[in-house]
Amino acid sequence: MEQTKKQNATSPDDEPSEVERLKEELRREHEMYLRALADFDNYRKRVERERATAARKGTREIILSLLPVLDGFDRALEHLGDKPSPMTEGLFAIHRKLMGLLEAQGVTPFDSVGETFNPELHEAIGSVQSDAHESGEITDEVQRGYRWGDEVLRPARVRVAE
Repeated sequence: MEQTKKQNATSPDDEPSEVERLKEELRREHEMYLRALADFDNYRKRVERERATAARKGTREIILSLLPVLDGFDRALEHLGDKPSPMTEGLFAIHRKLMGLLEAQGVTPFDSVGETFNPELHEAIGSVQSDAHESGEITDEVQRGYRWGDEVLRPARVRVAE
């Protein structure tokens, strides 16, 4: 009977191995927890980046669709007479409002006439023989170019001196 008690009782040698096994299991579980936490943080950051990219892309598309409207206003305002009228003043007010809206989004026009042709900023649609301008200098801007922050939103369409 004493021998049976000895066999049923846990030996002191078995106890430390059980503690070590539990410690090892706890360590593995903790590592899995930390890995899951890091994976979730990476997922959150990726989703945030994708959302920001999608929002910027949507804003860009809307802005690009407004530029032809602004071009129409620019052409109309060029052909108005010097005589002020309520309609002329209204067109100028709408133009200013539209420009203000775009500038609030960080969209700014850039001037090209007199500048040296730069393929990153300009799209050449023709060349002009000119003694008054150096070769490669922009003589005429057919369509204004715009930046959105540091990005060229739309290059200017220009004629370049030969």
